[in-house]
Amino acid sequence: MRYADGPGTRCEVFVGAPVERVWELVTDINLPARLSPELQRVAWLNGADGPVVGARFEGHNSHASMPDWRTVSEVTELTGAAGPVGPDGRRVFAWGVMDADGRYGEPVSDLAGALARWRFELTPEDGGTRLHQSVVIGPGRSGASLVIDAKPELEEKIVDFRLNELRTGMTATLEGIKSLAEQGR
Repeated sequence: MRYADGPGTRCEVFVGAPVERVWELVTDINLPARLSPELQRVAWLNGADGPVVGARFEGHNSHASMPDWRTVSEVTELTGAAGPVGPDGRRVFAWGVMDADGRYGEPVSDLAGALARWRFELTPEDGGTRLHQSVVIGPGRSGASLVIDAKPELEEKIVDFRLNELRTGMTATLEGIKSLAEQGR
């Protein structure tokens, strides 16, 4: 798969806790920074104090193979406690990530140039919650773009490697959310 194809990946876990409890956790933007191997800290921007469509937050990231970087994300979808719940009780929290500082090319402040789009989906299931997390990378430039620029003949392997890294981080995040939700913390 090529970067321009908009590759993505998806992970899921069953959480033995009600959707409302899991929703509290996934809409807390600080929680993934505690669980993710890459995201280090986050903060709401421009006076926002919680998720609403259009609200923005910054993320500070770290990866062993590159210098730390900052992103700006915008909430793109919110179906649930702050909005209408889907017909099957499904809730969604989604956001696009932009390279606002121009770390990988020109600065991006518009979602059309997002370097990634992330999404949590929660669906009630058997007294608990089926929790999915997904990501689609591109079309905006990212750290993977820099590696592809240096070795274009390896693009498919680079994309596959990056998707595997993201799956590893997503699995850690989902397992952390599951643990917290089931412990009631």
